[in-house]
Formats: sequence, structure tokens, C-alpha cells
Amino acid sequence: MHGVVLPGERRVEFREVPVPEPGHGQVLVRMRASGLCGSDLRAIYREHTGVGAERYQNVIAGHEPCGEVEAVGPGVQAFRRGDRVVLYHIVGCGVCRFCRSGFMINCSAPVPQRAAYGWQRDGGHAPYLLAEERTLVRLPDELTYVDGALVACGFGTAYQSILRVGVSGRDRTLVVGLGPVGLGAVMLAAASGAEVIGVDLVPDRLALAREVGAAHTVEAGEHAAAQIMEFTGGHGVETAIDCSGSGAGRHLCLEAAREWGRVAFVGEGGTVTFEPSPLLLHKQLTLHGSWVCGLVEMEQLVEWLARKGLHPETTVTHRFALDQAAEAYALFDSGQTGKVVVEWT
Repeated sequence: MHGVVLPGERRVEFREVPVPEPGHGQVLVRMRASGLCGSDLRAIYREHTGVGAERYQNVIAGHEPCGEVEAVGPGVQAFRRGDRVVLYHIVGCGVCRFCRSGFMINCSAPVPQRAAYGWQRDGGHAPYLLAEERTLVRLPDELTYVDGALVACGFGTAYQSILRVGVSGRDRTLVVGLGPVGLGAVMLAAASGAEVIGVDLVPDRLALAREVGAAHTVEAGEHAAAQIMEFTGGHGVETAIDCSGSGAGRHLCLEAAREWGRVAFVGEGGTVTFEPSPLLLHKQLTLHGSWVCGLVEMEQLVEWLARKGLHPETTVTHRFALDQAAEAYALFDSGQTGKVVVEWT
């Protein structure tokens, strides 16, 4: 079978590899959808800058895989051929306190004990993927395979930020940066009952944010904070989530948060400089760093999406076949899209 590898410098190459055989505790998953993630662009596709957990090992790319079980190895207990599954995209050592709590993303064991699909072990940009049973989450029948692929990283990350700042129907929630994770945060915050304000530079992303639940949208720039204050009667927002990874976006979240507000920084990369006294201390804000959700949270998320009739797939603007992966990455790299997925029919 052919699989996609990302050698850097905005190149996409195909590698011929054998279809793997599942060993003990493993399953072979037939891919149905595989999402493209902004982290792939930042740390792999453009240039190999990743270190530690993001160190790419020249494997088949794609850390947002979803599909159906094709075959099971010995010792597999809970899954059978034909089961629809989404993958928690990190395999941890299984014995550290983070793995035991379901947050394999924080496992500090070295490779290969801690290996992410698409980063240190083969991922979803191929017809089949060899997975550990303990990383599988059942995909409810109400959700599509594309829904599941988006849950594997982007929506799972957005959900974790919603939990960290405790978004509820009492809140006005600011989401800065309306790429795939930001759009996920908008959808989930709105589904939690919050009045959502979305901020971005790209008009098409602002329009898509309104479609998935934003009550207000604001074009990023020097007047954004004033507009947010106008929407909130001069008080500011109770919760704010930065998904942009930019210094300006992070600063805006702190600036627009009201006293005793809760803020999460989710977007990767970049830096930020701010004056702690007026923006953080005197306002008595709570500032969270938020990364990927845990395994239990991912199970909660797919159940909640199915119950509420929510479809992450709504944020997808472009779909490609596997042999169009180069075109898919080039378009996604333009920064003018919503979510981009590789899909098998």
C-alpha cells in the first residue's frame, strides 16, 4: 500500500509499505478519514522543527485517523472486525501516572514507549493503520468517519480547553483564531450555552464561525478589543480561548477578559509579551495552558456530540483522496480554509 510521508520544505512523498499484521493487543484499522492538522504544517510539512513529543520520525503522516477495524490480533478484548473507531493519537507507556489517568499526551517515556501516530509511528495517511487496542474509542453510529477524524485531535483539543475554563451558559466566550481548533471551540462553547464571540483575520473563517454557533464575529485588528467590549456592555468576557498561537491573539484574550475571568492558551507556537499587573494580577484572572484531551474526555466528547446532534464535519471545507495529498497540504498551508481531510469512499 502507499502511504504519505512529509520530508519537509513543503514536500509530500509517497512510500510503498506492506499492509501490517496486528500483533498482541493490536488491531488493523481500515482508514475512512484522516484529518490534516495545523501542527503538521508548523512542525513537519514546512520544516522539521519538532523536538521531544513533536519530533517527526519519517513515518507515515496523519495523527487524526478514523476508520473501521479490519482485523484483530491475539489478546484483543473489546473490539471486533467491523467496529467503527476513532484513535486517541498518542500511545503511551501505559504505566506512568499520566497514562493511568488517560492523558497519554503527557507521557514522558522515550520513543518507542511513547509514540504518536503520524509522528513517531505510522499514522492515518495510508489505507491501513496498525493501532494499539488501548488507544481506540468507539465511534457512535450517529457520527461520520470525518466527525471521528476531527475528534482525534482538533476537536479533542478544543474540548479540553472548554473543560479547562469551565464554559457554561452563564458565559460570554471569546475564541481568537478560527482555524479548525478555533471553530471546534466555537461549536462546543455554543453547544454549552455560551454566547460566543469569534475573532479572525480571514472573512471566510468568520462566516464559518457564525455557521457553527458564533453569536458575534470580529475582524482581528486594533479595534477588536473595543468591539468585544461593546458586545459585552463594557464588562468583557467571562471566558476566553486563544487558538491563534499569536502574541496579538493571546494579548487580546487577556485584554478582553473581565475581572475574575478564565483564559486558556491553546494555539501552538509563537510568543507573547504582556504586563502582568494590569492584564492578569489586578483583574484576578485564571490563565490555563491547555493541550490535547485525555482518553476518557475523548470518550465523553463523542458521546456528547452524538447526543446533541453535533457534527465536527461541519467545519470541513475541502476533501481530498489520498493520492491528492500534496494538493491538500498546499491548500491547507494557505491559511484560507476550514478543516481539510483525506477521505476514502
